[in-house]
Amino acid sequence: MAESAKSVELLGHTVEYDVQHSREASKPRIDIDIHGVRVVLPEADETPPSELLKENAGWVIDKKRKYDEYREQIPDREFVVGETFPYLGEPFEIIVEKRSSSAVIDYEFRLAKHHVDQTSIQRALETLYQREARDYFQDRADYFAEEMGVEYDQIEIRNQRTKWGSCSTTGTLGLNWRLMMAPPDVVDYIVIHELAHLREQNHTDEFWSLVAEYDPEYKSHSEWLAENSTRLIFTERDL
Repeated sequence: MAESAKSVELLGHTVEYDVQHSREASKPRIDIDIHGVRVVLPEADETPPSELLKENAGWVIDKKRKYDEYREQIPDREFVVGETFPYLGEPFEIIVEKRSSSAVIDYEFRLAKHHVDQTSIQRALETLYQREARDYFQDRADYFAEEMGVEYDQIEIRNQRTKWGSCSTTGTLGLNWRLMMAPPDVVDYIVIHELAHLREQNHTDEFWSLVAEYDPEYKSHSEWLAENSTRLIFTERDL
């Protein structure tokens, strides 16, 4: 059960925080993420939350600062005609027009008016991204699977908050559709990374050697994702 927001002075900074009592918590802890600071206590625990925060003041301030900087980088997206969204690393403009189905044409997201009227620009655009992602990911996965001499079973389009790809032991590739906002070589890196798991399940030296064989610049592509993940946020739901 969460309590109302409180605040405490830590190293000259006023830090707002929430308190939550949880049956699952075995000991007091501090959680910090994009949404703020939260002190989680076992149900019967009487530890003063402010004291716990003061004991860990340096860590709290440092981690909160990193999330505050991350929050400032989040794009202020508007789902309106004329707004641009990234598509394979390039800005594409939203257009709404009478057409049988939405499509990506000439640096534009041409959304079908009947779909927008039935749902919203946001939903129609997300649906288009996901449809395009399935075709694009399959094309790249088929290409690299043949190059790497591996076989995958199927592709699942996902929208996880922090995970870009996965590969199950049965050969299912799970790929985040928001990768369609990243440059093509970054998409290829994730595809290659997951296909490499069909040969090496763990991140061994052999695994990274295999990735490097098909993506010599994989380190820079991985760094791009780490540094630009906020650019791939579609809505606050992704946070």
